[in-house]
Amino acid sequence: MLRPDPRERRRLVEIKDNLVDRIAEAEREGWLGDVKGHGTTLEGAKDKLAQMDAQTARSKQSIYLGMPSFGDIAARSTAADTETGS
Repeated sequence: MLRPDPRERRRLVEIKDNLVDRIAEAEREGWLGDVKGHGTTLEGAKDKLAQMDAQTARSKQSIYLGMPSFGDIAARSTAADTETGS
């Protein structure tokens, strides 16, 4: 599966819009094979746009990896500190 480049989203939207127009024309003219073929392509374009949107959302989302912050580390005492009474 190819991953679409998010920078090409605008072009893919143009392609999708053009397909909608071509499907309308094919329906008007009675070109049933074109309606079906363009419909399949339109669904693929919509799927790629959804993939792009999901990828963009994932890349903007922060993920907690469970790593301690400096404050968590600095507030800890070592076993040697407790044994010496420090």
